Amino acid sequence: MNTLVRAAGKIVVVAMLLAGLWSASAQALSLQQVGSFEEPIFVTSAPNNPDRLFVVERQGRIVEVENGTRTVFADLSSVVEEEEHSEGGLLSIALAPDFQTSGRLFVFYTGKEESPAEIHIAELVASNGSAPLSSLRNLMTIAHPSHKNHYGGQLQFGPEGNLFIGTGDGGGENDQEENAQDLGSELGKILRIDPDTDGVIVYSVPPGNPFLGTPGAAINVWAYGLRNPFRFSFDRRTGDLLIGDVGQVKREEVDYAPAPGLGGGANYGWNCREGFLSGTVTPESGCASATEFTDPIFDYAHEDPGDGSAYGCAIIGGYVVRGPGYGDLFGRYVYGDLCVGQLRSLVPGLPLATGDRSEGISVADLNSFGEDSCGRVYAVSGDGPVYRLVGPGGDSCTPQAQPPALKSSFAGVRALRSKVKRNKRAFITAFVTPCAGRRGQPVSLWQGRRKIGSRRLDRVCTVRFRPRVRHRVAFRAKVPSDGTYAEATSRRLTIRILRRHRH
Repeated sequence: MNTLVRAAGKIVVVAMLLAGLWSASAQALSLQQVGSFEEPIFVTSAPNNPDRLFVVERQGRIVEVENGTRTVFADLSSVVEEEEHSEGGLLSIALAPDFQTSGRLFVFYTGKEESPAEIHIAELVASNGSAPLSSLRNLMTIAHPSHKNHYGGQLQFGPEGNLFIGTGDGGGENDQEENAQDLGSELGKILRIDPDTDGVIVYSVPPGNPFLGTPGAAINVWAYGLRNPFRFSFDRRTGDLLIGDVGQVKREEVDYAPAPGLGGGANYGWNCREGFLSGTVTPESGCASATEFTDPIFDYAHEDPGDGSAYGCAIIGGYVVRGPGYGDLFGRYVYGDLCVGQLRSLVPGLPLATGDRSEGISVADLNSFGEDSCGRVYAVSGDGPVYRLVGPGGDSCTPQAQPPALKSSFAGVRALRSKVKRNKRAFITAFVTPCAGRRGQPVSLWQGRRKIGSRRLDRVCTVRFRPRVRHRVAFRAKVPSDGTYAEATSRRLTIRILRRHRH
C-alpha cells in the first residue's frame, strides 16, 4: 500500500512539473510595444533591414520607425476612403524584394471615387527617404459596387517573386452577389500578378496562372471560393501559403496550400461551404456543379466551447514563426481573433493542422499580424499599440538568407477530340512552358486525385497519353518543381462520352 502511495505521489509530482514546464513554455511569449499609432492595421519591414519598420494606418499614412525615430514615409489620405462603419481604408503594403535599390512598394486601399469604395492596387516609389503621393501609379482597380465590407486587404510577395492579392467576396450576406464561385469576378479570390514590367504596361500575368486558358475567367485569379481572406502569409522557410478566411455566422477557417504549387486553381468552398460545414446554396451560386473543394486545415466556432478551444467572430491570420528566440513556437502558425484577442498557434500540415493552443497572452482589438525580414512577428491593435512578440530567447536577430525564388511555370493539356466512344482511348497531349532546360522532365496525368500515368517531356516539351475512357471524366497534367521552375498544374480537361444516335 505504501509503495502504491509513493508511486502515486511521484506521478503527481511529475505531472505538476510537466504542467509547469508547459505553462512556462506557453507563458514565455511576451509583448514588447514598438509604438502607438492612429488606427494601425498592418506592419512590415524593409527586406534588407528588419529594424526599419513600416506601420500602416487605415486613414492613409505609412509611418516609418527605426531606432525609435518616427517619420511619415507616405501620406495617401487624400485618395484613401475610410468611411465610418466601413471595412475600407489603406489596408496593407508590400515592399518589393528589390526595395533597397528600386524604392518600389505596393499598396492596397479603397478609393474616394465611389461609395462603396473600389479596391485599388497601386505602386509607390520612394526617394530621399519617403514615397511622395506624386509617385503613386494605379496598377488595377477592382469594382466593389454594392457593400462596404469584405474588401480583403492583403498584399504579399510569394516565394516565386510574384505579387499575391487577397480580395473579399463583395460584402453583404451569403455572398449575395455570387462572386466567390464566379471565375469571371476578381472578388472572393487570391489574385496573382507580376508587377515587374518594362514600363509600357503596369503589370503582367504570370504564365503559371491556372485560369489563363479558361473561357470567361479573370486571368489574374490564382484561387477562389473565399469569403474575406483579410490576412494571408507565406512560410518564409518552406514557401507554404496560409490563409485566414473570415467566416460568417458559423465557422472561421485556416486554409493551407503547400509550396511549390501554392494551391493554384484551388476552390476553397465559399459560399457552398463555411469551414467544414455546408454553406448557403442558391441556384445561381454554382455549388450544384462544383465537385472539387479544398478543405481547410482548421476551423473553429463562434460560440465559446468552454474547454479552452478557439472561438471568436473574425479570424486574424498570422505567420508561421521562423525567427530566432521563439523556442517551441518555432514552426507554429500564430493567429488570433478580432473579438477575442487571444493569441493562439497550431502546427500546419495536411490533411489537418494539429496542436492548437493558446499562447497565454492577448491583444485588445487585434487587427493584424506582421513579420520583419528576419522572421520576428508583430501584433497590431486597432486601438493604437503595435507589439513585437518576444520569445524566451529574446528578440535580437540577424537577417536570414532567403532561398532563391522559383520561376513561374505553365502546364497545359489538350485533346485530339473532346468526345470519344465508351471504353475507347482518348488522345491527350500535355505541354510545358518555358521549355528551355525542361526536356526529359517527368509529367504526370491525373484523374481526380489519382495519378494514372507519367511520361517524360520530348524535345519540344510535350508528352502524350492515351487513357481509356469509360465515362465522362476530367484530367489534369502536373509537372513537378525542378529547383529552377515552380510546380505547375494544368486546368481541367473534360472528356465526354460520344452518345449513339437512336433512330
